[in-house]
Amino acid sequence: VQLQAYGGGLVLAGASLRLSCAASGGTVGYAMGWFRQAPGKEREFVAGIIWTGGSTSYADSVKGRFTISRDNAKNTIYLQMNSLRPEDTAVYYCARDRRLSPVLVRGSVDSWGQGTLVTVSS
Repeated sequence: VQLQAYGGGLVLAGASLRLSCAASGGTVGYAMGWFRQAPGKEREFVAGIIWTGGSTSYADSVKGRFTISRDNAKNTIYLQMNSLRPEDTAVYYCARDRRLSPVLVRGSVDSWGQGTLVTVSS
């Protein structure tokens, strides 16, 4: 599967952004989600969704502010990010995990998108 992520940008703290990730196929039976990597830090899990059924999971740092969703017809997942903070600044990557768990794990990801930069200014 090929994943195409887009939607990043430069915003002020408190603003909102929506990231999108379009998949070329192969989403049914997988978990999809988002990771992020800030400068000098490891790539970390942000949010995940099981394509069939829609179960979701979030990192504690984004719970209540970010929402992951999917559009079956468009084969696309979204990450709605509200109340953005400077510490949310990172490159965001969409991913497909071969396990049926909404908590994506880097070691189980079999496809990565190219990354989209989110910069939150204070």
